[in-house]
Amino acid sequence: MNTVIPRQLQPLLWSADSKALDVKRDSIYIVHQILSYGSLEHLKLLFTLYSKEEISDIFTKHPKRLYQPAVYYFIKNIVLELSSVSLDKDKYIKHAY
Repeated sequence: MNTVIPRQLQPLLWSADSKALDVKRDSIYIVHQILSYGSLEHLKLLFTLYSKEEISDIFTKHPKRLYQPAVYYFIKNIVLELSSVSLDKDKYIKHAY
C-alpha cells in the first residue's frame, strides 16, 4: 500500500488537506470520496493506495450516501465486481429532494 496520497486527488478530498490525511486512519473518507466523485484516472490512483479487497470492504461495510445512481451501479457492478452482492442502495444513493 502506498502511504502518500497523490496530489491529483486533492480536489476530491475537499474537506481536508491531503497532506494531513492518513491513508489508514482516513481510508473510509478517501475511498468513498474518490469512488463517488473521481474520474477513471482517479480510480487508478485509488488502487495504488488500497487493494481491491480493501476498497470493496470499505464500500460494503461502511456505506455513505454520496453516490448518484449511475455512479453507484458502475462502482458496485463494474469496478468492484459486486453484482452478486446484495446491498441496500438507499445507504449509498443520495437523493435530490
